Amino acid sequence: YDKTELTPNTRCLVLIVQLFLNAFESAVFFVQHIYAVKEGSLATSNELNYLNHSKVTESEEEANKALDSALKNHTLLKKQIEQQKAINDAYQRQIETLRTEKTSLQSNISFFEGGCGKCHTPWIFYNSSCYFFSNLESADVKKNWVESKADCVNRGADLAVIDDQEEQKFVSDTIKAVKSNPSSWTNGFWVGLTDMETEGTWVWINNVTEVEQRYWMDGEPNNHGLDGENCCITAYSSFNPWKTRYDGKCQLHNLHWLCEIQPL
Repeated sequence: YDKTELTPNTRCLVLIVQLFLNAFESAVFFVQHIYAVKEGSLATSNELNYLNHSKVTESEEEANKALDSALKNHTLLKKQIEQQKAINDAYQRQIETLRTEKTSLQSNISFFEGGCGKCHTPWIFYNSSCYFFSNLESADVKKNWVESKADCVNRGADLAVIDDQEEQKFVSDTIKAVKSNPSSWTNGFWVGLTDMETEGTWVWINNVTEVEQRYWMDGEPNNHGLDGENCCITAYSSFNPWKTRYDGKCQLHNLHWLCEIQPL
């Protein structure tokens, strides 16, 4: 018989082997496919992780930048607020100063109620000025020259300055009207005339030197006593309306006083 001819058993065995090889190849292919899918999935996962990480990193950087910007804006805003507060404080101080000045001005103009020529009682109006004869407010209160001047200043005025003959006559006549026994120097009034700086040189508080001598009482000024007499007292003279002035002791003598406020 032909040696090359296969027996049925042999053919069956060959077929089985062939089927086994085909199955093995299929299994190998399947396993390789699974590994390929896993590797692809892993690569895809790694890529996604990388992209996600990049996104997170980018978002974090943007957040940090936004935070830095916000902090800078906060610092700038805080500085601006402090600067504005300093400006507001300065404005408030100016407002308080203006309020004080306003109060002072209102105190001055209060003497001219209703317009020019009007003064509050007991102030007396004459020739665009208001005069305060202190005995009209209190006959019992008397002060030395320094205290009298301070009182006038507190009222927004100062001790009276007698500029001319008409004002001299007005003061003399008013003293006669408001005083009993007005001819005595002890019933006189302090005015704003002294020779404190230079003995014998009498100067008004507005720095005008008094050169008129006829208003002094006979024998005055005499600078009487060890401490002298350096402040002027004006009274009333029944025999001569011009001779009304005496020199007195600025700190020792306590008298009434005469304030004057100039028109605004």
